Amino acid sequence: MSRIRFTILLMAAVSILSILLAAQDAGDYVILSAQYGSEFHHVDVTDRLREAARHDHLFRMGNGTFGVDPDPGVVKTLRIFARGPNGEERMFEFREGSVIDGAQFRGWGRGEWGFGGWSGNWNGGGEGVKFVILSAQYGTAYHHVDVTQRLREEARRDRIFRNTNGVFGVDPDRGVVKTLRIFARGPDGHERMFEYREGSIVDGAIFRGWGGGEWAGENDHWSGRWEGGDR
Repeated sequence: MSRIRFTILLMAAVSILSILLAAQDAGDYVILSAQYGSEFHHVDVTDRLREAARHDHLFRMGNGTFGVDPDPGVVKTLRIFARGPNGEERMFEFREGSVIDGAQFRGWGRGEWGFGGWSGNWNGGGEGVKFVILSAQYGTAYHHVDVTQRLREEARRDRIFRNTNGVFGVDPDRGVVKTLRIFARGPDGHERMFEYREGSIVDGAIFRGWGGGEWAGENDHWSGRWEGGDR
């Protein structure tokens, strides 16, 4: 093989690799901060997550990933706080041992994120911040149902519970891992979506009036769309 031909093939391979890497890093959400642990014992792992993201697009997360066990003997959670393309803020929650897929985050492999926006608090806001629930949806992008009333009933019984089909009495998309999306409004008036993967822990501590069912009124809610879109 001539040197010129080898050079051309090498340049083509590099170009293809660059395109593939760019496609992997073209997610919709920009990471602002990452926290790992439990409600009472957690640490900021934004930089550690950035290092892991540079090595792998897809990986299983645990204490070894971040080099720390902030709450020994307790199942930990990774909370990734991010901002979407329309400026909306959202929390992604991953239970210890689950697989993290960076495809949904922009600049994942390049580490172009984590430069502020959150306080570093476990709940995403300042101390004492409480969010008022507007609506709750459970399922997948293609098959989901409104579970606001079901969630209110569960909240009256428990502050902390595991997100499962049994809680809501429905399986809207059989054979597929479901998600609970809670749409809420913060004290600053900004609306935010909290997302909990099926099987993960939901902690009502960050929501105002959780146990009392004192949520938003009938005329103050989301449209019911999975994305939380048009009011």
